[in-house]
Amino acid sequence: MDRNLALEAVRATEAAALAAARFIGKGDERLADRVACEAMRKALNSIAIDGKIVVGEGEEGETDILYVGQIVGSGAGPEVDVAVDSLEGPVICATGGPNALSCVALAERGSMLRCPNTYMEKIACGPIGRGVVDLDRSPTENLKALAEAKKVYVEDLRVAILDRPRHDKLIAEVRKAGAGIKLLSAGDLSAALATTHPDSEIDILMGIGGAHQGILAAVAARAAGGEFQGRFRPRNDEEMEKCLQAGILDINHRYTLEELAGDNVMFAATGVTSGDYLKGVRFFSGGATTNSVVMRSKTRTVRFIHAIHRFDFKPEY
Repeated sequence: MDRNLALEAVRATEAAALAAARFIGKGDERLADRVACEAMRKALNSIAIDGKIVVGEGEEGETDILYVGQIVGSGAGPEVDVAVDSLEGPVICATGGPNALSCVALAERGSMLRCPNTYMEKIACGPIGRGVVDLDRSPTENLKALAEAKKVYVEDLRVAILDRPRHDKLIAEVRKAGAGIKLLSAGDLSAALATTHPDSEIDILMGIGGAHQGILAAVAARAAGGEFQGRFRPRNDEEMEKCLQAGILDINHRYTLEELAGDNVMFAATGVTSGDYLKGVRFFSGGATTNSVVMRSKTRTVRFIHAIHRFDFKPEY
C-alpha cells in the first residue's frame, strides 16, 4: 500500500467527524451516526483503492451503508481490507461527552481478522508493554510486569476500564494492586489509542468492550508499535453462533496482535468530541478545525494533524 493512502484515509475520518460534530449534544445519536456514515462513504469512494469492508456499521441487510462486504473506493488501486467506525460513540456525541471518534483502518486484503459484532476481552498498552503483558495473566501480574518495564511503581500506573457492572471484580483487583483507575463511561477505543502516546495519563486498558473497536485498536497498536491482545466474549447464544459462523471455533483463544492485524496496516482517526487522545471538532465562522492522527506500520510513523477547514473554499461535508 502506498504511503499516501494514509493521508487519504484521514480525509475520510475528517469528513465523518465534521458531519457528526454538527450534532454534538443534540440528543439524536442515530442522526449523528447516519450523517457520519454518509460523509465517510463519499470520501472513501474517492480514494484509489479496491476496498472491502471487513469491520463496518453492521451486516448487509442490517444497514445500507458501510456494511460488511461492501466495496468502497474508486476501484483503481490496491486490494485492501477496510475497517471503519464512522462515529465511535454516537451516544457520546449526542450527549456531548468525551472520546467520540471517527476511524478508518486499512490492511492488505485478507490480513485483518473478520469478526461478528460481539464483545471482546482486551488488554492494550504502548510500545514499552510490547511482549510484557499477557491476557492470560492476572491483572495484578500484568500491572507488576508493566511497572517493571516502565521502571515505575504499580502505584504510578493509571488503568482505563469501562465503568460497567461486569468489571466490578476487575476494578477491585486493580485497586488492591495499588494502581489508579480512570473509569470510562464509554469510548474504550480512544483510551486504547491513548496508551500508545508517551505523554498519556493512561498506561494500560483492561476489560471487556466491543469487538469491532478491538480490531481497530489492534490495527492502531500494530501501526504504533504498541501491544494489544483480545479474546471474544459473546453475550448470548446468537452471538456465539455468529462467532462459529465466522470461523471462531475456540472461543477462549487469546488473539495476539499478529493474528488480529497484518504486517502492513494504516490507521487514521479524527476527534469528534475532545477526549483522552484527540481534541474534538471546533467550528468558527466559515469553517472548523479538526485534530487527527495517522499511523503507518511500515515506518512506525505517527503523525498528528491539526487542520483548518474553510467552507467557503471547499464544500462543507
